[in-house]
Amino acid sequence: MDGEWPPGSLLGRLATADRSALLGLGTVVRYQAEEQLLVEGDTGTHVLLLREGVVKITAGDQSALLAIRVRGDLIGELSAVDPSPRIATATATGPVLANRISSRDFRVFLAARPEASLAVSGVIGAKLRSATRRRIDFSGHDVQSRLARVVVELIDLYGRQVKEGVEITVALTQQELAGIIGAKEPSVHRALAVLRRDGLIETRYRNLVVRDEKELRRIANISVI
Repeated sequence: MDGEWPPGSLLGRLATADRSALLGLGTVVRYQAEEQLLVEGDTGTHVLLLREGVVKITAGDQSALLAIRVRGDLIGELSAVDPSPRIATATATGPVLANRISSRDFRVFLAARPEASLAVSGVIGAKLRSATRRRIDFSGHDVQSRLARVVVELIDLYGRQVKEGVEITVALTQQELAGIIGAKEPSVHRALAVLRRDGLIETRYRNLVVRDEKELRRIANISVI
């Protein structure tokens, strides 16, 4: 499902020519739900360019969600430019389609395209700032607050102001949300129904509009920034 890419993603930041060149690199690979794309401590140096699907990034015992990555995002780039063991695990929350790109091809691409190199540096910087700001700790929290925490993270990464509130500009299924927060799909369905009933969110087809961000952040115990 190539096309318009989320504006906060790497592909959303690239110029058309650079985007096409990057999409032409590597081999296309597919992953199923719960399959690990990258493993913490592994010594691989390839990168993965996500074309479809949603990936959760965790570390340690995986009780803390470090980040969410969606179509258009790049993962594994730190090990490609600075060969060292992977610092986190990337797990598919549903079907994922990606380009697997060797570190050599990735570095050649960056050397030949300075604007793309700057965009990658910007993405790395944004990831580091987000990691420094907080982890999303799920231990001891119910489904409602875990879901709220993930939606707040999506607001910060991929939110777009619209008349009704903040639109999440990535398409997420309830199955994918369940995979992200470590819950059963019926539990996510019920939690979304409560948030919708209380007027905090509006759900559309694979889309979400947050109508009351302040209250959602209160439920998530995350202050408005």
